[in-house]
Amino acid sequence: MKSAKEIICAEQGNIVAPDYVDAIVNAANESLLGGGGVDGAIHYAAGPELLKECRTLNGCKMGEAKITGAYNLNARHIIHTVGPRWHGGNHGEAELLASCYKSVLQLATEYDIHTLRLPSLSTGAFGYPVAEAAKVAVKTVADFLQETTYDFTEIKWMCFDKQTLIAYTRAVSDYFK
Repeated sequence: MKSAKEIICAEQGNIVAPDYVDAIVNAANESLLGGGGVDGAIHYAAGPELLKECRTLNGCKMGEAKITGAYNLNARHIIHTVGPRWHGGNHGEAELLASCYKSVLQLATEYDIHTLRLPSLSTGAFGYPVAEAAKVAVKTVADFLQETTYDFTEIKWMCFDKQTLIAYTRAVSDYFK
């Protein structure tokens, strides 16, 4: 079994165009009916069947996650999670963001998912500072991996731009010092 340090990584790229993975994580809104940014790109690439399935899920609460098929994406599943909007950092944002990652990882263990591609949750339209989000994300995922016996193979953040890649690479490096 790999260590958390061997499993977690980040790279710059397009989340909807990876090599095959078990699941892609969607930075969704509470309706799960599509939106902008990562959510819009995933819905567009997956095709209209994704929207049809999402309509049956009755939305998703902030900090929670739900799973669907991946349809036209090169994956088995999409795990949708709703991150917090940034309101200055004193309104439970870190706890809600951590809850997103824990919910995603819990679903992954329930659905035999070993490889995941994630976006930087809440850092686009929801305004969460990237460096702060990266610290919460990496700590939550690494802690989860160290507390479970489930055999993840790879958990990779697909970073939209160089600034995000730097933040996640730094957060991984700092966590494993």
